[in-house]
Amino acid sequence: MLDANRSGTATASPRAAATELAVPVPPPLRPRGLVATCTRVLFSPYARLSLLLALLVGAAVCVLLFEPQRLLTHGWPPQLGGAAAAVVFGAAYGLCTVAFVPRPLLNLAAGALFGSQLGLATALAGTVLGAGVSFGLGRLLGQDALRPLLRGRWLRAADGQLSRHGFRSMLALRLFPGVPFWAANYCAAVSRMGWLPFLLATGLGSIPNTAAYAVAGARASAPTSPAFLIAMACIAVPALVGTVLAWRKRHQLRGR
Repeated sequence: MLDANRSGTATASPRAAATELAVPVPPPLRPRGLVATCTRVLFSPYARLSLLLALLVGAAVCVLLFEPQRLLTHGWPPQLGGAAAAVVFGAAYGLCTVAFVPRPLLNLAAGALFGSQLGLATALAGTVLGAGVSFGLGRLLGQDALRPLLRGRWLRAADGQLSRHGFRSMLALRLFPGVPFWAANYCAAVSRMGWLPFLLATGLGSIPNTAAYAVAGARASAPTSPAFLIAMACIAVPALVGTVLAWRKRHQLRGR
């Protein structure tokens, strides 16, 4: 629109000038066709679950072929010692637990290599590291695909227990070993348990059992010593109590 000023000259109004200078912005382009389809497939829950399964199978095959647990127990590099050796062992411990290497063997190796106290600290650090890695993989790659499959009565009950009472449920699983370490990690990842309760319960609940194995490994050369016998009793009693509690819980779930 043109406005006349005092001198009689026609000028454009600011609104008209802004309208004339405005350049239409095209809408952002969205991927279409094959690109969009491939993107949806690659990031779909079942594609991520397939990746998780492939990683776990690959880790298990590597353990069977290369037996890294033998390196930790019998082939430890002699040039590594002190704090550096503890850090390397803790990191290797965590990765081995992700690859399904049994924790009792690793705990015994920690005690045999570093003694009771440093072996316990190293094994606990590796336990929390391995549990955290497994929990993260399960939460990122498996939760979206597996949660819709929790339809059975036992599965729903276990999921509800872990989701509502995450800390105390995981603490009980760690204190009374019965469920395999890796299975507890991935079950917790599929549930709605938070990161902090999971890691705290894992660290605290793993202390007694890990300490018993570390002492047993440190005193393995004297199997008749009181320390070794007490450590073996501390391993056997929680396992027995965990079996009894699991059996009683089984009957409670069946009665629901």
